[in-house]
Amino acid sequence: MTGQTLPGQFSLPRMVTFIASLAVALGAGTNYVYSAYAPQLGERLNINHTNLNLIGLAGNLGVYSTGPIWGKVVDSKGPKIPLALAFILLFSGYSGIRHIYDQGLLAEQSTISSLTFWSMLVCAFMTGAGGNGGNSACVNAIARTFSEKLRASATGIVLSGYGLSAFLFSTVAHFVFPGDTSSFLLVLSMGTALPMIAGFFLVRTIPLAHVDHVPPPTIRQGSRTPLLREDPDEFSPRIHERHPSTPIIDYNPVASVGLELSPTRSMSPTIQTTHKRHRSESAGARSFGQASTKAIVSQPPPNNIYGVALWCNTDFWLFIAILSFLSGTGLMYINNVGSMAQALYAFSATEYSPKEAAEWQAAQVSTVSVCNCLGRIFIGIFSDFCKHHFRIPRSYMLVFVSALVLLSQGIAASVDDIQHLWTASVSLGLAYGCIFGFFPALCIEYFGMPHFSENWGFIALAPLAGGNLFSLAFGHNLDAHEPKDTSLTIFARQCLEGKSCYLDSLYMTMGGCCVALLLSVYASWRDSKRHHAELWEVEEESDEE
Repeated sequence: MTGQTLPGQFSLPRMVTFIASLAVALGAGTNYVYSAYAPQLGERLNINHTNLNLIGLAGNLGVYSTGPIWGKVVDSKGPKIPLALAFILLFSGYSGIRHIYDQGLLAEQSTISSLTFWSMLVCAFMTGAGGNGGNSACVNAIARTFSEKLRASATGIVLSGYGLSAFLFSTVAHFVFPGDTSSFLLVLSMGTALPMIAGFFLVRTIPLAHVDHVPPPTIRQGSRTPLLREDPDEFSPRIHERHPSTPIIDYNPVASVGLELSPTRSMSPTIQTTHKRHRSESAGARSFGQASTKAIVSQPPPNNIYGVALWCNTDFWLFIAILSFLSGTGLMYINNVGSMAQALYAFSATEYSPKEAAEWQAAQVSTVSVCNCLGRIFIGIFSDFCKHHFRIPRSYMLVFVSALVLLSQGIAASVDDIQHLWTASVSLGLAYGCIFGFFPALCIEYFGMPHFSENWGFIALAPLAGGNLFSLAFGHNLDAHEPKDTSLTIFARQCLEGKSCYLDSLYMTMGGCCVALLLSVYASWRDSKRHHAELWEVEEESDEE
């Protein structure tokens, strides 16, 4: 396949991959719907809030711990294997949870046995692992199918489907099977598995073309003048045939679509010197504002940081720390917003109605899901626009996203009426969507495309730390506020103290968000300093030559 025969950016093959990936993402994000049935699960099986959070965390563990594995498979083998396995894991996991729920407690049991509890943990892990397998496959395909200028927007829209998944399934279950948790779990088992099969046949990587209309220049030893290659497509398609999961442009050391503002991160000194020399000869750009978008210059090989080099990279650990605090905060809220809604409702209602409490609970889950979706769309488009129109580095978005998550926790701490909890759900959903709609694009920019899914899988381990810590603390805090006299409430495990049931947990997450905000400022400062240093060196070399 040559550059002349590759489909255009908005061609039918790319659109088929895009739409199929969106469908897969819609079926992959049901880990966020756990809070819609967790209280009912706890009621029927008499499980306390700490153990309910452990089940939710098993799902999170399935999502995040399998990231590096799925990433390595997708990078080397393409999307089909993860999609096939995702079908099996999602169907088996949700069917297993449904079976345990339908079986209920035996006459002599006060709660489920240890074996049954561990079985639920395994099933929850399978649902998380399956969802992440499907998500990794479709995000990788989209990232490799669309060019850098559209990549964040395209991946953001597909990831919005991942965020909208909870809303889709909870809405279907609410209108088709209202109040029927068993049927809800059946919808989850079927509705998550079938899109994976469709994706198996339709999701594929469409290689990226070379520069349109402008032959890419090359550099010959001993010459400071870029010379044109006779056949710019001769080398990269041949390699692409051997590695179909990597786009052609990732192997083309001279492909470019415009003047780069700074040398690629982590280049060798020789490559940096060559890159700077040709930057100074191309258009005489001396600042961000003077950069000529018409100048076509040679670009060094793309970033390809992975393996040991990734784990020794300071930016990698900064991203791990920031994502741990921010995603941990989001996961705590998402996994427990149902319990928060019930606590606020029980505190304010004159007469407790399980049906009405469930409606408030489902409303919060749906609100978080929709706003999660919108946040993923918004941050992709917004970061692309800021970078390409105002030359604002993507790293600056870290500060913006961290501030959003901190704001959401402040709002949640101020809400003491169930009718106003939607404000916290809206802000948290938007902020959480921004986190995961933005970080993959940042991962590509810092560490490169060839090992993107593997690298992102390692970074995505971060929520395990923050999610485990914050969610378990929330469950423990809620259990500590259970009424001592169970005759006062219709449910033995229902806290009656309103927001006091969980306020200490929100103070904890606010502290974590403050740390994340400070780290984000530091990461942005590092990036800004690097950009200015590189531009200064280019100017000095240009003056000398």
